[in-house]
Amino acid sequence: MHEIVVRHVERKDAEALHQLFSHPAVYRDTLQLPLPSKEMWQQRVSEIKPGTYCLVACIDELVVGQLTVELNQRLRRRHVATFGIIVDACYHGKGVGSELMKAMIDICDNWAAIERIELTVFTDNQSAIALYRKFGFEIEGINRRFAVREGELVDGACP
Repeated sequence: MHEIVVRHVERKDAEALHQLFSHPAVYRDTLQLPLPSKEMWQQRVSEIKPGTYCLVACIDELVVGQLTVELNQRLRRRHVATFGIIVDACYHGKGVGSELMKAMIDICDNWAAIERIELTVFTDNQSAIALYRKFGFEIEGINRRFAVREGELVDGACP
């Protein structure tokens, strides 16, 4: 496999992100709805909010993963960041998620003075939970009936 390059998202990535988030194996483990519009992704990559860093992982210039980390802008929670990550289903288990996690943790630890990184993950997404544990995350609690997925309420874990 070729080198995984992590970089900040660019406007030209909107189409690739649209395709990535349109795949059922990807959006089912996010809070995104199916069938996202191209316009939504064009807007998302064009209008990034302050304190938000959107990273993409590329192999041979093909976008195969995405991570967004939001540095909390509230005065009393500025030590906290939250993130979401997705990896193209064809590239699961190939190090893409790990490279995105390393880049995000570097930003939080070495550049943004973040002391706590939070996320929520569906409790049945064992591969994602394994990735987070690899980087030292621990499950602090379970949100029962956290979100609707494919017509059913699914629990979320807070690593």
